[in-house]
Amino acid sequence: MKSVKVYFPTIESVKVFVNAVSAYPYEIDLHSGRYVVDAKSLLGIYSLDLAKPIVCEIYNDNCEELLKDIAKFIAK
Repeated sequence: MKSVKVYFPTIESVKVFVNAVSAYPYEIDLHSGRYVVDAKSLLGIYSLDLAKPIVCEIYNDNCEELLKDIAKFIAK
């Protein structure tokens, strides 16, 4: 399992993120406070507070390709 913080500056960036993570077969969740949503769900992500970075949990140890695909969303 890998955990990174992601940030979405615009609504369009959420769509791009969902398209990127939907290409992978393993589970990916987003955690914001006590809320947990499927990272492949647009409506789920829109229900979170997007003003601050969100924890992204990737349930696969071999996720280097995914991390490259979502690199622009990873909070520094």
